[in-house]
Amino acid sequence: MPVRPIISLTTDFGLQDYYAGALKGALLRVCPEAQVVDISHAIRPFNIVQAALVVQNAYALFPEGSIHLIGVHCAYAPNFRFVAAKAEGHYFVAPDNGVLTLMFERLGETRALPVTHFVSGLPVIEAFTLAARHLGSGQPLNTLGMPAGPLVERIHLRPVTTRSRIRGMVVHIDHFDNAQVNIRRETFERVGQGRSFAVFFKRHDPITMLSRYYTDVPIGEPLCLFNSAGFLEIAVNMGRAATLFGLQEEDVVEVVFED
Repeated sequence: MPVRPIISLTTDFGLQDYYAGALKGALLRVCPEAQVVDISHAIRPFNIVQAALVVQNAYALFPEGSIHLIGVHCAYAPNFRFVAAKAEGHYFVAPDNGVLTLMFERLGETRALPVTHFVSGLPVIEAFTLAARHLGSGQPLNTLGMPAGPLVERIHLRPVTTRSRIRGMVVHIDHFDNAQVNIRRETFERVGQGRSFAVFFKRHDPITMLSRYYTDVPIGEPLCLFNSAGFLEIAVNMGRAATLFGLQEEDVVEVVFED
């Protein structure tokens, strides 16, 4: 654990209200030496898929031992709980609503712990400050609460594959209007085995080559590439792909390989 613990925040709180500021203040109160870093407070309300993608694409660039707090879709109910887990050398604290199982296919070896010590009307702040104080001081994860057991499962991010096809969907439209698809490079290479392919989406002509850079095609032309997070992305050089092609989240994108 670093001398100064690093705590990242990803929430659907927005910035127009006091919630994000209150959370930061509470964290610094219990862990004044921490470096608190915003990943995003602009996750669309209740959108755990977007939250999973944003954190998944960002956390690996943080130092190992960082603590990532994910406050999205904290829909309190009698059996609602937060969980803490360790994966890939990082700590994650989130509601048990499927966001962690969207990020990681296997959490069995990471020991998830419930965080349920609520005494006021702000459970998310209490859960996060409890975890930050505990993990930020270097205490082991297995002394934070009781074993969580199975977590809520979500498998929305996984494409369907056959011998010659990968059927995925748009899972995120970024700030530049690029459409990220839930097809990873390793899946593409495993199914494709170097064969020619065509990427089909909406009623647009298929794209039949992978680009390395956005500038590999003329300005205004469509392309597909694997972005820095390793996901297939449909883009337009210096343009707005989602708007141009009418792409929205959950639209089907299919890669067909030559037999």
